[in-house]
Amino acid sequence: MHRFPSIEWAEALRIALNNSRAYREVGRPWTFGSVAMIVLSDPDRGLERDAGIVLHVHRGECRHARFVEGESDPKDADFVIVGSYARWRDVIEGRLDPIKGMMEGKLKLARGHLPTIIRFVEPSRLVVASAAKVPTMFAD
Repeated sequence: MHRFPSIEWAEALRIALNNSRAYREVGRPWTFGSVAMIVLSDPDRGLERDAGIVLHVHRGECRHARFVEGESDPKDADFVIVGSYARWRDVIEGRLDPIKGMMEGKLKLARGHLPTIIRFVEPSRLVVASAAKVPTMFAD
């Protein structure tokens, strides 16, 4: 089990993405840079500072996944999606589609071009499917 979010969870997600044939196929057109999933601080859940994962994805491959802590706006991320711990848990557990979450204001696209993200609904769903395969321990 990997605590979410953490260095270990980020690496497990990178491996899960790279093991997904479907993601390699539908993610191939993605050449728009890295994507950060930022979890806002939540002291009640033991998350004292903002934290998250920066996925360096390109053409259906996750080249690197970096854990960030104390950053709500990682400079190396071309797209930054921000949400509460509860919202990201909903995403990982399949209760919230991240694209729909952004459209409904449940997640915020803090950096990046929304029309570009919207064009990649299927790769986004496969990132979530890969995240769901990571043995995850949540704080609550």
